[in-house]
Amino acid sequence: MIIRDENQADLDAIHKLVAAAFQRLDEAVLIDRLRSDGTCVISLVAVDSDEIVGHILFSKMTAPFRALGLGPLSVKASRQRRGIGSRLIRTGLDRAMEARWQGVFVLGDPKFYSRFWFDAALAGGFISRYSGPNLMAVALGTELPATEGVIEYPPAFDSLG
Repeated sequence: MIIRDENQADLDAIHKLVAAAFQRLDEAVLIDRLRSDGTCVISLVAVDSDEIVGHILFSKMTAPFRALGLGPLSVKASRQRRGIGSRLIRTGLDRAMEARWQGVFVLGDPKFYSRFWFDAALAGGFISRYSGPNLMAVALGTELPATEGVIEYPPAFDSLG
């Protein structure tokens, strides 16, 4: 299995994978909007035997420092719990660090994302419509440049229910 940047030929397969993973179209449409809005920064696929089995997207956020939002993350149902999502997250965080992004926010399960150093306490000083125990942050250096302020996901996220 390889992790690589998405390309134009992957878009239909990504759309189908994400829709199947979430059992609805909302997240697949969100990804399409993030691409068309120009807020998609990192979009990676996991490929095994020429089949896309996983996808992750990082989009540019409004924050007091250079920040990305992780999500959506999707793995084909029959391939879950095999480390594909973890590899996508680690590769994405490495790419973000290489590109000098300073932090990443995620809205998700703390038990899962804490394995990648995401911490709800680190996001606790930030004001967001998603504030709460499932909003987490990770610093891509020794620490976040700010510990409070307003953060906003790209406008495309407003369409999610």
